[in-house]
Amino acid sequence: MALKDLVTFGRKDVPVRREEEHPFATFRREFDDLFDNFFRSFDLQPFEGRLGAFSPKVDVTENDKEIRISAELPGMDEKDIDVSLQGGMLTIRGDKREEKEDKGKDYYKLERSYGSFSRSVPIPVEVDTEKIDAKFKKGVLSITLPKTAKAVEETKKIAVKVE
Repeated sequence: MALKDLVTFGRKDVPVRREEEHPFATFRREFDDLFDNFFRSFDLQPFEGRLGAFSPKVDVTENDKEIRISAELPGMDEKDIDVSLQGGMLTIRGDKREEKEDKGKDYYKLERSYGSFSRSVPIPVEVDTEKIDAKFKKGVLSITLPKTAKAVEETKKIAVKVE
């Protein structure tokens, strides 16, 4: 397509085009899609702390007698963590505050980041709330939720058959 085809002044026989068919509109849409797809492929996880977003990694394991949950909470203290169980949902909440100070001969640098988080894990069985145990050691929160005798009895193994 020549440039003279794009210039519309002075011409009487200008064809009517929808915006989607216009070459510049098509180019812009394709260019935007290119950038969206390019940045979508990057994992922004290393930048989450700098952007203020924090979501702890949580592992859940279950056996016949209990459910174990561990959450990675680096740089936090136990006083900043709240654990609750309500309506079959275990919720871990906390406030993370981080301050890094760096002094040199010709510079002074102070970085602060604040944020709160909340992670909820559904608990699909009845647990003995009197025996729930939560421990915090070296930035890892470990929670043990023992199943009730009723929940253990209701567990039924199902045999898998090969066809």
